[in-house]
Amino acid sequence: MPLARSLSVTSLSGLEEWDEEFDLEDAVLFEIAWEVANKVGGIYTVIQTKARLTSEEWGENYFLVGPYVESNVRTQVELIEPTNPVLKRTIDKMNSSGCKVYFGRWLIEGSPYVVLIDVAYTAWSLDTWKSELWELCAIGVPWFDREANDAVLFGFLTAWLLGEYAAQSEEPPHIVAHFHEWLAGLGLVLCRHRQLSVATIFTTHATLLGRYLCAGNVDFYNKLAEFNVDKEAGDRQIYHRYCIERAAAHCAHVFTTVSHITAIEAEHLLKRKPDIVTPNGLNVKKFSAVHEFQNLHAQSKNRIQEFVRGHFYGHLDFNLDKCLFLFIAGRYEFSNKGADIFLEALARLNYLLRVNHSDVTVIAFFIMPARTNNFNVETLKGQAVRKQLWDTAQTVKERFGKKLYESLLVGQLPDVSKMLDKEDFTIMKRAIFATQRQCQPPICTHNMLEDSSDPILNCVRRIGLFNSSADRVKIIFHPEFLSSTSPLLPMDYEEFVRGCHLGVFPSYYEPWGYTPAECTVMGIPSISTNLSGFGCFMEEHIADPSAYGIYILDRRYRGVDESCNQLTSFLFQFCKQSRRQRIIQRNRTERLSDLLDWKYLGRYYISARHMALAKAFPDTFMYEPHDPTSTSGFRYPRPASVPPSPSLSRHSSPHHSEAEDNDEDERYDEDVEAEKDRVNIRQPYTLPFKNKVSAVHGANGNSIGITSDKN
Repeated sequence: MPLARSLSVTSLSGLEEWDEEFDLEDAVLFEIAWEVANKVGGIYTVIQTKARLTSEEWGENYFLVGPYVESNVRTQVELIEPTNPVLKRTIDKMNSSGCKVYFGRWLIEGSPYVVLIDVAYTAWSLDTWKSELWELCAIGVPWFDREANDAVLFGFLTAWLLGEYAAQSEEPPHIVAHFHEWLAGLGLVLCRHRQLSVATIFTTHATLLGRYLCAGNVDFYNKLAEFNVDKEAGDRQIYHRYCIERAAAHCAHVFTTVSHITAIEAEHLLKRKPDIVTPNGLNVKKFSAVHEFQNLHAQSKNRIQEFVRGHFYGHLDFNLDKCLFLFIAGRYEFSNKGADIFLEALARLNYLLRVNHSDVTVIAFFIMPARTNNFNVETLKGQAVRKQLWDTAQTVKERFGKKLYESLLVGQLPDVSKMLDKEDFTIMKRAIFATQRQCQPPICTHNMLEDSSDPILNCVRRIGLFNSSADRVKIIFHPEFLSSTSPLLPMDYEEFVRGCHLGVFPSYYEPWGYTPAECTVMGIPSISTNLSGFGCFMEEHIADPSAYGIYILDRRYRGVDESCNQLTSFLFQFCKQSRRQRIIQRNRTERLSDLLDWKYLGRYYISARHMALAKAFPDTFMYEPHDPTSTSGFRYPRPASVPPSPSLSRHSSPHHSEAEDNDEDERYDEDVEAEKDRVNIRQPYTLPFKNKVSAVHGANGNSIGITSDKN
């Protein structure tokens, strides 16, 4: 589902159009990944969101290739007959030879064609193919590694598909095959070994060894050049997987990765420098109404506040109008995702808020799926008590309204002392007594199966943040992905993010980072690190990211304690902002949406494909990378989403707080703001493409290094 943004914010008018005159009429693109129509992790999001742009570029010559998973196909894919006659002959030939290959349309934006291969149906060939893999590449796959066995089956079948397609074509086709991650990488290795006429691209979204090493609490980035990669992979029993990944990286015509930080990692662990960096994007859908994303923030924030009222019933001794919602979300990797440093920073923030007598309350949500058996009874009871109080208030309100109506009918002003009788007071007293609570509000919303060994809960016990009345920082651990059908917090993830004030993602290992990117598109400030692809990307494009609500935490050149102090400082400074300052900051954050749109970032994938065609078919295609041009700022029109003075924004600002009516300390100078935008946003260089040519123009198989301007 595309994330929405408002037309109230200017587009990046400084982005140049790329020359896309490559003739692709007789070329065909196969994009191969284990997560095609099969959601496992972040690669699914990459392929799903990018499909529309790629379909527009390649039209009927674009095919996604993935595994056939019946449960997914029933809900996501419309099976049809192949429209391409060559592909139809290819699939018929494979099906008659003992395979099961399906063709259809993936029911997502862009409706791309998909070729789905049933790997289980050809499991009888596994031993034969594993033997062939050993003879060809000296890679032995153990029988107990089911994931690697699937990779072997999938790899041989995709190589078979591409070879059969080339054989069934009447004229030698220009085939581009783009393989994602090691699970699909074996197909690339086999294509090169069999000398198929295919231009190959391999993209690693995160190296296998990098993820395992970071999970082991090693000083990863400072020791990248020192690792004995074969030994480290062998010690972790992933040597066969590592060999497949490394072979795919070396065999590909073009090797890409998703960020500059991962490019450095790949160069040391996979022993090949990526030819080009292909950042991940999002589909950004625009609203037509002015201020719409600010209004959506207010609406979603109100729904979160309702949950908080129930969760903290009996201890609701803080002002919700001065309450900030922070969150961290993603896979439950306690150290890799930075949950450890976030909790420590929250403890230090709690101390700062208390000693400074701040009236701000921070509620930090941890949305990380863990093993549970059900909702926490106390949490469910809180929502029931909240609903009961609401019903009681509505009952008294109706009785009060009826008496007021009757008094006005007879032409008399009501006697306020008689408007509420004994029964009304009895109802309200019973409701108040029902809110009494003998225990603290729960930390976790569910019953954890491994409560005593859970990293987050153990860290909470150590730092002593138990949601007590004295604490200015409260913690809510929701160990389940959000859903609009949940009886506890009935919101989907996008709606929840819109209602929060700040996303905190202090990851130690994050090749890209979709969570802060999604925050940016929705106009929510976020904290990322200089070890994440997103953080490095923003540092490259923006001279002062924090001015746009993108806080970059230094985890590469600082120790853990220093990084924690810096994170605490970011959080404390954010807590000191006025509501008006936060509104202005959200406007500026949302202004960066175009930088993360596939319409802009998709061009790097286009460049990779054109580079691969030039290397595989040098007699037909030519690709000439140019040196980076000088960097200049984007020239923004004045943003309509922020008025010249904050004092004029009161009637249009969503749900402004009465407590902040007298906050006149900050003026908003439109000219100064526009000049900051022009200077701060850096324009990346463009990569020109050339048309097809009839003669060789010196293209070869060597790696073409492409670097970004690092002003």
